[in-house]
Amino acid sequence: MPQVMVTGAAGFIGSIVVQALRDSGYDILGIDNLARGHRAAIDEGITFYRVNAGDYDALDRILQQSPVDAVVHLAGYIQASESMADPGLYYSNNVRDGISLLECMRRNGVTKMVFSSSAAVYGVPHSTPITEDHAIAPISPYGQSKAWMESVLESYARSHDLQTVSLRFFNAAGAVGRLGEDHRPETHLIPNAIRVALRVDPELALFGDDYPTPDGTAIRDYVHVADIARAHVLCLEALGELPSLAYNVGTGRGYSNKEVVDMVERVSLESIPTRIEPRRPGDPPELVADATALQTDLGWTPQMSALDQIVKDAFRWHRDHERGYPGS
Repeated sequence: MPQVMVTGAAGFIGSIVVQALRDSGYDILGIDNLARGHRAAIDEGITFYRVNAGDYDALDRILQQSPVDAVVHLAGYIQASESMADPGLYYSNNVRDGISLLECMRRNGVTKMVFSSSAAVYGVPHSTPITEDHAIAPISPYGQSKAWMESVLESYARSHDLQTVSLRFFNAAGAVGRLGEDHRPETHLIPNAIRVALRVDPELALFGDDYPTPDGTAIRDYVHVADIARAHVLCLEALGELPSLAYNVGTGRGYSNKEVVDMVERVSLESIPTRIEPRRPGDPPELVADATALQTDLGWTPQMSALDQIVKDAFRWHRDHERGYPGS
């Protein structure tokens, strides 16, 4: 049975990628420092180490004891607005630690990586839907950190025969079974709208109503986390044969913030009071994917990413986990 190291294994996407890989027959070695992940999201049957993905010495010892066939690298900070306030945190965690991980892989003969990138690498797109050949022009240190890591991976692919692919996620959302989204603090729209619907929070902040969009609020492409996990499995199986080094993971359909709030109201049968706040720095007006390449090259299609399905799954999880993961 092939063994795969998953960094960020206790995070929202990481925990669900772990589950999808296990279901596909992989043996998993999970890595997470639990700074922002949750131990309760890791199944007891998973080999797990509480280690930073950039801790070269610790990872070297682990890989010496438990060789792996590939790494799925999902560890990283993800808040564009936080990165604007503290860029060094993002460059050290997302770039420096990523390079340290790659060097540890080289020392231990691991030549395959699937990397968690982001639509934030595109910045403010000049056209939508966005294809992979769109200019890389991030407007936040978060997006820049992902773009730099993609460049690092391309260099390692040329110089060290690394087999790699970067998956540029658009807006991950939803839940799978007992696994859901529990960030502290939470900055994503769908879980925050659900918190208001469940009367955990009194009202929902919408950041900006003066964007050049039909209703003035930002537009995003929401993709179910289960579909993102399936994309990882497909890419891992095809590493070394893929015609591209980067793929968009999205649906090609964008929803405004107000449309998302309307959907949460319909699913929850509750009204959601909102207040308008200034735009957050680092937020583009619209991000919608053209995921044709992933569909053409790997047969991936978003099977669970209708907005009502995403919200229903997320609502169920938050209703059943009002305080998030136990022990958080």
